Amino acid sequence: MAQAKRQRYSEFELLKNGFSTQWHVIGALIIRELHTRFGRDNIGFLWVMIEPSLLTIGVTMIHFVDGPFAHVGMPVGSFIVSGYTFFCLFRSVVNRSSGAIDANRTLLYHRIVTIFDILVSRAILEAASTILAVIFLSLLMQSLSVGFLPQRPLLMICGLALLTWFAFALSMILAAYSEKSSVIERLAHPAMYLSMPISGAFTLQQTMPDPIRWYFSCFPTTEMFEFIREGQFGFYTSDYTYPVYAIGWCLVLTYIGLISIRKIRKDVHLG
Repeated sequence: MAQAKRQRYSEFELLKNGFSTQWHVIGALIIRELHTRFGRDNIGFLWVMIEPSLLTIGVTMIHFVDGPFAHVGMPVGSFIVSGYTFFCLFRSVVNRSSGAIDANRTLLYHRIVTIFDILVSRAILEAASTILAVIFLSLLMQSLSVGFLPQRPLLMICGLALLTWFAFALSMILAAYSEKSSVIERLAHPAMYLSMPISGAFTLQQTMPDPIRWYFSCFPTTEMFEFIREGQFGFYTSDYTYPVYAIGWCLVLTYIGLISIRKIRKDVHLG
């Protein structure tokens, strides 16, 4: 009995140390990604927040030029921030995964560094930059009286977590198959732009007619954007959020992604 207890304790300690080690690896990869993408010149790491913010401001100005916004009661600034800014997260995580293995090929010499760690670090960095951009843009929109801070931030964070998970699962699949074929990598970028109209970033399920709503709801990100809208606008409550459906998609894609990167790891040439 005593020997069994000692064995279970040692296994727990081994698992704990393993998680601790991998967390340090992911942290180091995040810092490396920051240096690689933004460097230390000019404003340096602030580009993490400024880059998605500039894109969102540009889209917001386009809607201002077009005239009054279609969704009554929702300020233009807050609607775009809760839509396009989060879509930038989804697009960046998926698009950057296609070159993740090639850009970090030398790091795979170290057995402690895995493809999974590389993709996780990129997804965490994109999620963190989105949170910073949302806070900055919300404060800016509020000062200009065209928006306000999220009224239910915890609900928005739930939507952000689901969207990041979904994008990460897709990134694993794309990273694996783009290593086999360059065609997959070339098709991924236009596919992300084509998915924008049906992603839910610029639509509300609550205001759409029934047949069209059903077609849109088949795409799981529409559920995630509904959570984000509910978090942004305290008065908005959607009757068309199905978290089980969104989580199911994430679980299935994560399983496929884990199998894909495990298989491709054997074929990755480090030289």
